[in-house]
Amino acid sequence: MERFQVNGQQGLSSIHVGESLSNIGSYLPRGVTPIIITDENIKNLYGNKFPQGPVLTIGTGEKIKTLATVENLLRELIRLSCDRSSFILGIGGGIVTDIVGFVASIFLRGVRFGFVSTSLLSQVDASVGGKNGVNLDSFKNMVGVFNQPEFVICDIDLLTTLPKAEISNGLAEIVKHGLICDTDMLDFIEKNRQKALDLDHDTIFRLVADSVAIKSRVVQQDEKESGERRKLNFGHTIGHAVEKLNQVKLNQVKLNQEKSNQGKPVLTGHGRAVSLGMVAAAMFSQKKGMISQEDVTRITTLLKGLNLPVELDYKADQIIEAASRDKKKQGSSLYYVFLEAVGKARVEKIGFDEMNDFIRSVFE
Repeated sequence: MERFQVNGQQGLSSIHVGESLSNIGSYLPRGVTPIIITDENIKNLYGNKFPQGPVLTIGTGEKIKTLATVENLLRELIRLSCDRSSFILGIGGGIVTDIVGFVASIFLRGVRFGFVSTSLLSQVDASVGGKNGVNLDSFKNMVGVFNQPEFVICDIDLLTTLPKAEISNGLAEIVKHGLICDTDMLDFIEKNRQKALDLDHDTIFRLVADSVAIKSRVVQQDEKESGERRKLNFGHTIGHAVEKLNQVKLNQVKLNQEKSNQGKPVLTGHGRAVSLGMVAAAMFSQKKGMISQEDVTRITTLLKGLNLPVELDYKADQIIEAASRDKKKQGSSLYYVFLEAVGKARVEKIGFDEMNDFIRSVFE
């Protein structure tokens, strides 16, 4: 097991990579019965390993990451007579941890909380760093707070029940960490690509631990994303736009399938969208003379080898419209993350016009 720390404004947060859900009792406050919030799938798979305490269950997917879900949970906490001494334990992937962190931060102006992270994407990204929030309409993470959990348990063994597409989703964020600041990590992923896809324990343990080390170090320097932490958004500007477009497409496909009672599922997910965003950001970096075409090819080859998409199938105007309401924008400008070199990110404030010109030049 490896342990990392973030000393946030609200207190110390500890991340334990390789710890087990079965040992959760060692991390809970003594004498306090936790309120557990999880999703239906995780409860069915691992509910027998949960500690004693009332269990509140939410649905799955981005569709439930809403203020309505938050309101329902707050009402349940009131029904359970929770007070400021209560402790909330979120057990699940990124959607669960985002919602639980937000609920715990606003209930009675804040109660203590911790996470058991059950997905690869959550272990290397969502559960670490203190960003908690929900979507508003089609706008991702538009409502939220910065607040650190007391602890995060990253149980590697829980990853074995993940669908293969979810493994790839998590690997996209791991690649991102290598691209922005760790070439050794990137080399390791390239050499151990199949082991990572097969969830080889030692390989995944190293990748999760290295990712948490990077993210916790960056968050410690810049908890509220005013400088260095912006680098963690590499691939996310266009990636979030794609994610929004994917959700619209998915909703339409589901509607059509319900009408026809047939059709194949559409693969979506944060990591898949970020993969496309990273390819775009790499191409943008190459166009500005920062990295070479060989670098772009290296990135796309790795992502493709991890079963991640590398070709956008949306038109330029669709991407521009979806990206225009990015929550990181400042007036007519935004902070965009480029690659100064493979393994070194650079944040520049650019105008939307410059980004839109790039999108049109590549995707039209």
